[in-house]
Amino acid sequence: MLSEKGLFMIDIQNFGKRITDNLEKVIIGKRPALDLVVIGLLSQGHILIEDIPGVGKTVLARSLAKSVDSVFSRIQFTPDMLPSDVTGVSIYNQETRKFEFRPGPLMGQIVLADEINRATPKTQAALLEAMEEHQITVDGVTHQLLKPFMVLATQNPIEYEGTFPLPEAQLDRFLLHLQLGYPGIANEIKILENQQRQHPLETLKSVISNEEILEAIKTVKEVYVSKAVKRYIVEITIQTRQSSDVHLGASPRGSLALFRTGQARAALRGRDHVLPDDIKALAVPVLGHRIILGSAARMRELNADQIVRELAHGIPVPGGDFQAEKKK
Repeated sequence: MLSEKGLFMIDIQNFGKRITDNLEKVIIGKRPALDLVVIGLLSQGHILIEDIPGVGKTVLARSLAKSVDSVFSRIQFTPDMLPSDVTGVSIYNQETRKFEFRPGPLMGQIVLADEINRATPKTQAALLEAMEEHQITVDGVTHQLLKPFMVLATQNPIEYEGTFPLPEAQLDRFLLHLQLGYPGIANEIKILENQQRQHPLETLKSVISNEEILEAIKTVKEVYVSKAVKRYIVEITIQTRQSSDVHLGASPRGSLALFRTGQARAALRGRDHVLPDDIKALAVPVLGHRIILGSAARMRELNADQIVRELAHGIPVPGGDFQAEKKK
C-alpha cells in the first residue's frame, strides 16, 4: 500500500497533468515549457519568457490564468509608462473627503508583464516588491496581493530596438527563465487547423480551483530532499561563482530556487523525494539568467545556458538512497 504522502504525490502528478493537458489545447508542441510553468506555479515563483514576437508568450499567460481559475491582469509595458501605472494610485474623493486607492494591474493573481524590457528601469523596479513580498506599497500604505500570485513576464531579445535590459536585481527574482521557440512543421499546421474558425483560448475552461493550487503548494513543500542532494544543489551554484567564464555567479537565492523547483518536479513525477536528476534538469532554466558572463566567454560567443549546462554536467552526481528514512 502507498503511504498517505505517496497518495498525495500521485494527486500532485494528476494536478500537473490536468493543467498541462489543458494548456496544450492552446499551446501546441511545447510540453517541456508547459511543465516548467506548472513547476513555477507550485513553487510560488515568477517566470521570464524570452523569445521573438508571435510564438505564443502572451497566449500562454492567458491560457494559464483561465486553466487555474485565477484573476488575470495584463500590463503592456511601454517606454512612457510610470510606476504608478503598474501599482495603482491614491485619488482624492471630494464626496468622502478621503484618498481612495485605485488598484493597478498588479492587483491580479496571474499577472502578464508583456514586453517588460520596453519599460524604463524605474518602472521595471516597481515590480520588485510585489514579486518578492507579494505586496505593494502606495503612498505609505501596504496592500497585500491575492494568492496565488504569479508574474509571467515576456520580453523580446535585447537585439530588438527600443528595449531596456532588465537590472540584475530583478532578473534574480524570476524563478525560471524559458524560451518557446518556433513550432515544428506538423505543429504549425495543427495551429492553423485549430484556429480556422476561432481561437481555442476562447473556449478554454478552468480545470483547477484556487483552493487546489494553495493545497498543492503546501504539499510540495513536504517533498523530502536528502543531504546529498542539498549538497549537490549548493555545489552547482558555487561553481557558477568560481568559473573563469563567469563575471558574477548565482546568489544563494539561486540555490533556494533549485531546491524549491526540485521539490515541485519530483512531486509532479509522483515521488515524495528529490533526485539529483531533478536538479540537473532544472539547472539551466533556474540559474542561466542569474549569472553574468565574463569577457572571455563573450569573446568565445558562449551564452549563459551553455555555461551552466557545462558546469552542471562537470559535477559528480551523488549516489545513495535519496528517500526519507522510514519511521519504525
